[in-house]
Amino acid sequence: MSATESPAPAVTDLPMPAVGDRSVLLAAPRGYCAGVDRAVITVEKALDLYGSPVYVRKQIVHNKHVVQSLERRGAVFVEELDEVPPGSTVVFSAHGVSPAVHEQAAERSLKTIDATCPLVTKVHYEARRFADDDYDILLIGHAGHEEVEGTAGEAPEHITLVESLDAIAGVQVRDPDRVAWLSQTTLSVDETMETVGRLRQQFPNLLDPPSDDICYATQNRQQAVKEIAGGADLVLVVGSGNSSNSVRLVEVALESGAGAAYRVDDASEIDPSWLEGVSSVGVTSGASVPEDLVDGVLSYLTDRGFPAAKAVHTAEESLIFALPPELRKDLREAERGTA
Repeated sequence: MSATESPAPAVTDLPMPAVGDRSVLLAAPRGYCAGVDRAVITVEKALDLYGSPVYVRKQIVHNKHVVQSLERRGAVFVEELDEVPPGSTVVFSAHGVSPAVHEQAAERSLKTIDATCPLVTKVHYEARRFADDDYDILLIGHAGHEEVEGTAGEAPEHITLVESLDAIAGVQVRDPDRVAWLSQTTLSVDETMETVGRLRQQFPNLLDPPSDDICYATQNRQQAVKEIAGGADLVLVVGSGNSSNSVRLVEVALESGAGAAYRVDDASEIDPSWLEGVSSVGVTSGASVPEDLVDGVLSYLTDRGFPAAKAVHTAEESLIFALPPELRKDLREAERGTA
């Protein structure tokens, strides 16, 4: 440990004596999911292998601290591929891209590394399959989100975006007996299923995808925050404002009984007034949040008289995704070259 680092705050699974009647509950699981971990490691390995700069289209994951850390290492984040010099290496973010983006990359002779989360890739496959079977597809999600843009780009002539319950009445399809639904992977599970239920009232033969599109990590983090929210005066969700799953955690906490819930990028964004009169605090983080940012929030609470956090486990996660095949191939060749 360097002189500038501080020890991680204490976390225990055992009951601990409270400071007064205060308590801190720490949701588990929280933080990095397998898709985020894969995407971040992809950029790090690409920088090690190819050197700087490695370009990344959009934010690799929706967390400003992760992006800033990778920028310091030499990653260059761009909004569109026309900002990338021809022949350069570019990484596609975890949220996925449309076929049109792949075509543009080929036209510019870019070396592409696709870090799309495999669970998002699954939704892309489902969109193509439903479109090939000539179904109209109702995509539940948020306009402008990179994942939605990528999925919609797989079959734009077949996909209609459904952003809210209010929008359902205006949905029009060619044949009400040939309609399927898909969803953005980071939505609230409860809200998505409510939307599906309402869509089914309008389209009784609405076809489900082969498996739930809401990703396992999103579901696990929402279930975990439900467990800590009911008895909490305050829930702090660590995550960036453009992180859909982090924003949903705040909503789920409030719906599950939390007295108040706020999203913060890090401990510096905590308003001290939030803690006035608060005895029980729940803490969690979105799926693209490094654990050191959570540690910072726990240290903030400890410095203000709260006891060590008690972890509340609701699920175990062991899923690991392999790195993108194009990167694995180059890594193997590099290893052979140095053997």
